[in-house]
Amino acid sequence: MNSKVFTCSSESAIAEYVEMSTPKLKTYGHVAFPCSLFSKISIQLKSLHEKFICVIENANMEDSQKENTRQRLSKLCSTFSFCLSELGLWLALKAADSLSSQGSEMLIWQQLDKSDPNWSISDDMQANVGNGYLSTKVICLFDSLLQRRGLIDLRCIVFVERVITAIALCRLLNVVLPSLSGWRTEYLAGSNTRLQLQSRKAQNIIVEEFRKGKVNIIVATSILEEGLDVQSCNLVVRFDPPSTVRSFIQSRGRARMHNSEFLILVKSGDNSSITRVDNYLSSGQVMRQESLRHAALPCQPLDTEIYNEVFYRVDSTGAIVTLSSSVSLIYFYCSRLPSDGYFKPLPRCNIDKELQKCTLYFPKSCPLPSITVHGNFKTLKQLACLEACKKLHILGALTDNLVPDMVEEEDAEELGHLNYVDEHDIYVPAELVGQGLNSGAKRYYCYLLELERNFTYDIEIDNLMLAARNELKFDEGNNLAFELEVERGIVIVRIKYATPISLTSEEVLKCKKFQVNILSVLHNKNYNKLKERLDVIHPPEDLDVYDYLLLPTTGSQQSLYIDWRSVDSVLFRSENIIHDHARCPLPKDQYNIVYTRSGLVCRCVVENSLVCTPHNGYIYCILGTLYGVNGSSVFNLRDGESSTYKDYYEQRHGINLQFEREHFLKGRHIFTVQNHLHKYTKQKEPEQSTAYVELPPELCSIIMSPISVGTCYSYSFASAIMHRIESLLIASSLKKMHADYCIQNAIATPKIPTMKVLEAITTKKCQEKFNLESLETLGDSFLKYAACQQVFKMHQDKHEGILSIKKNKIISNANLCKLGCRRKLQGLIRNEPFDPKMWIIPGDQMEAFHEVQLSTTTKVFTKGVRKTKGKVVADAVEALIGVFLSSDGETAALSMMNWLGIEVDFFNIPYKRSFSAHPEELINISYLESILNYSFTDASLLVEALTHGSFMLPQVPQCYQRLEFLGDSVLDYIITIHLYNKYPKMSPGLLTDLRSASVNNDCYSLSAVKVGLQKHILHASQKLHRQIESSVHNLDPLSVESTFGWESENSLPKVLGDVIESLAGAILVDSGYRKDIVFDSIRPLLEPLVSPDTLKLQPVRELHQLCQKENYVLKKSVVSCEKGVAAVTVEVEANGIIHRESCTAANKAEAKKLASKAVLKSLKESMSAEPHPTPPLSLPKSKKRKDEN
Repeated sequence: MNSKVFTCSSESAIAEYVEMSTPKLKTYGHVAFPCSLFSKISIQLKSLHEKFICVIENANMEDSQKENTRQRLSKLCSTFSFCLSELGLWLALKAADSLSSQGSEMLIWQQLDKSDPNWSISDDMQANVGNGYLSTKVICLFDSLLQRRGLIDLRCIVFVERVITAIALCRLLNVVLPSLSGWRTEYLAGSNTRLQLQSRKAQNIIVEEFRKGKVNIIVATSILEEGLDVQSCNLVVRFDPPSTVRSFIQSRGRARMHNSEFLILVKSGDNSSITRVDNYLSSGQVMRQESLRHAALPCQPLDTEIYNEVFYRVDSTGAIVTLSSSVSLIYFYCSRLPSDGYFKPLPRCNIDKELQKCTLYFPKSCPLPSITVHGNFKTLKQLACLEACKKLHILGALTDNLVPDMVEEEDAEELGHLNYVDEHDIYVPAELVGQGLNSGAKRYYCYLLELERNFTYDIEIDNLMLAARNELKFDEGNNLAFELEVERGIVIVRIKYATPISLTSEEVLKCKKFQVNILSVLHNKNYNKLKERLDVIHPPEDLDVYDYLLLPTTGSQQSLYIDWRSVDSVLFRSENIIHDHARCPLPKDQYNIVYTRSGLVCRCVVENSLVCTPHNGYIYCILGTLYGVNGSSVFNLRDGESSTYKDYYEQRHGINLQFEREHFLKGRHIFTVQNHLHKYTKQKEPEQSTAYVELPPELCSIIMSPISVGTCYSYSFASAIMHRIESLLIASSLKKMHADYCIQNAIATPKIPTMKVLEAITTKKCQEKFNLESLETLGDSFLKYAACQQVFKMHQDKHEGILSIKKNKIISNANLCKLGCRRKLQGLIRNEPFDPKMWIIPGDQMEAFHEVQLSTTTKVFTKGVRKTKGKVVADAVEALIGVFLSSDGETAALSMMNWLGIEVDFFNIPYKRSFSAHPEELINISYLESILNYSFTDASLLVEALTHGSFMLPQVPQCYQRLEFLGDSVLDYIITIHLYNKYPKMSPGLLTDLRSASVNNDCYSLSAVKVGLQKHILHASQKLHRQIESSVHNLDPLSVESTFGWESENSLPKVLGDVIESLAGAILVDSGYRKDIVFDSIRPLLEPLVSPDTLKLQPVRELHQLCQKENYVLKKSVVSCEKGVAAVTVEVEANGIIHRESCTAANKAEAKKLASKAVLKSLKESMSAEPHPTPPLSLPKSKKRKDEN
């Protein structure tokens, strides 16, 4: 209003600065649809329409539902007729298939006769037109696109009027274009239609792929006429001519590239459409001339006097509501209040003509119960609404922009989502990092790594020593234990602090060379690849690298020593080895002098050594001498033949053994380094005999000696041990960060086991025995309860809708991820399985680490990056809350939440009530208290907990929604922590299943019916009354005995479950937030509680698992919603048979559960009826028939 428009004198002037597409008209001739085919299909459609009309009339449905169904039926028939006449038979088929796959309850098209095998398109487009399969309009679009096959990078938008046209054209273009041009097509349509199932996220992905060139053509409705800016868009096609000037200008403006085209398809002879397009083309010049004509006129100031009616104005923003606009604002405000399928939150107006008085009554979730005004009868309602707007603004229900608080909260929530980058640094604990080559003596803190196994094995396992430059602080006492998974059982690793020692630079260098050699041998195995690096250590100069020693040891925790004899094995040289052997127990004769590739050595040297055989590059541990086995000995080959060793080596390797009578050595292949942190599902078979080999000494080159096979065996666990220690130190760093916060804020520091913190930052992808899933479930329930209690107390005048949004802002994954990243948790999380091949051997590191300060006293180092999704960070935040809760109680959990930035105060926020009802007049207090086994101090809470939103009597000012909001969270929490404490050794993930089976509306609804609570609900909804009566009547008595929720075949009204939650909330508030009292009161209603033995999976999850196990095809669920009723279709293809079920319910989740349960039942019946094939009498063991299961 009163604005001034500036423009250019002509379109050519604008084109100098802004790229504009060239408009072109393309006409197509009309070819009539074949009369016989059209008549046949039309008769079938009419017959089916009449048939379904009769079905609707005889159905047990309300009149409004019948009328709604009739309208939808007519709309479907109209859609089919449109597709046939405008697009052709083949596209009508595709459109109808799309309609049926999207869950339309009236699958008319499926009952049509489509048996003609010739109903398919061919490469001859003119023949397709003649047969009626494609219309000339479609062929015109197809030809127009193919004419532009020479474009290097086509970006085309095809605008259509109808959603069904967009879907059908997309199907066609994806069939015919890829083979001709390689172009990919997608469609976009608005979300206010039953045909459109694309989420906003899916639409954004399509647009982004269009920008990148992965999608070449988008078929769209008017949704893309404005707002889409793709500079490389070089073609816009109007399949349907624009109906307005705005549509013409906006769709033309989507073509932004130089020399782009704007193509409009028009039927030849359609003079009205051609004239309209000509007018659109000239309209731009008309508007420019009109703007230039008014250019000299000054702008009129905006004056409130232009409103010739009463208004209310917010001074801070200038927002205005007038007498005439107040009514729509009030109805809009009420429409955003919480509701369900049984009542709509609308204002109720009562006008007294004689007294000229109007009273406006508001829904119970509104902070303004009612308002009364006097005035002129004609404007009474408007005056009441305007006054209500003013009062609602003062109360904060309308914001300073005069929009409902719910709307601004939703907008703020959407804008507050985090732009998350998923690449993060990998952290290394500072305790294991130092500068490699500092001259002079070094002080190390020594720890005994005590290895103990729970299985027998013919090879001893030796303890190791970890020498670190910094003290390792895990828990009190610095002692810790963990388990490694091996093929035969478990190896327990106990870390025990021993003593500090001091080593000279020469000793440090020798120790580093030893650990580099032994670990390189174990990790690389092939000696030929190690030859060049084993004799040379490459210490970096003054760089931050791993700086710890992993050494063989003798002694115990009290007197721990380095096994220097084994360390010196790295210095092995064959020169003079025979003469420097005074302590050898073997006699110094010719039988104990062995000829090796390293020269003449004493047998005791080679019997405790690592050797390689250069002819094949293998490395072995030597266990002893095989007396009686030499080059002349005979052994059996794999093919059953026999040979002497001498002949074998000559024929197989071309080696002539020179010392034929030399006793062979017993060697063992070097141990395989594995991920011993990985969870083994079953033990493998005992080690095969091929692990041991007979080796001619003359083929063996000694790498290290003396070193025992037990030491080599222990070092095969080194990488897994150090990875676990590194992870524990990272977990300890997180504890230090929180401890710093507690000290700074004078809060008692909780005592949390480091192992539990590690569990909280270990995801399922690590594939270890523990992960964060159970702790995440526990933390999620407490976080939800704490957030709900906080917003419930802080916003005592806000309805449940506002409370839910505020709670979601606290507990949403986006917020938790943001808070976690602020504390740099993303680098602490372990989200990948340990890979020994990627493990960095200390002392053999070329790239330096980089220091990162986590807090004032805690630092770490970084070693590369990895991808961690935002959901993983959020899960870890919840798991950390769960750790502190389970280890040290709610106060500790609150301290963790406060450190993260979630401010919750359980103690200092008073809750005030202003409820003036007389409970005894409305409900049977004594009976209800006997059911709940609780006596209320304030019985008005009991009334509020039983009052549905449809109960509009002024005696009860509030409904149960706020208490339900609080009760839902407290039930979730107390049941989850009960299950966690009752089954402490449950596997990760089981708690989640137990919780979902116990904490759901089905359980609560059955519990309510079990004690007859449905008779005490205060409501005024006939629909709710009928549904409760029908559901209770049809309920199987056996299903009431078990309240797990999945067994009921019928969907109970959600209101019944809501009442259980609201009663829990009422007891919580009345008892002074005593959760134990709530549990003692509600638990008997929920008995028997689910246990691991009685657990049954939720039907949706059970169906997913069955399809994965049997390789069935589970198609995407089709969801539709209309007038508060959700319909979900679930479809599974199993062995060529389609199992499809559609169910309706009050919400999508319930409808999907019922549909999944029905499909599961059908699948199980089909599986049990399948005949089991009889295997043939002689089936080879190594083969399995395809039909065997």
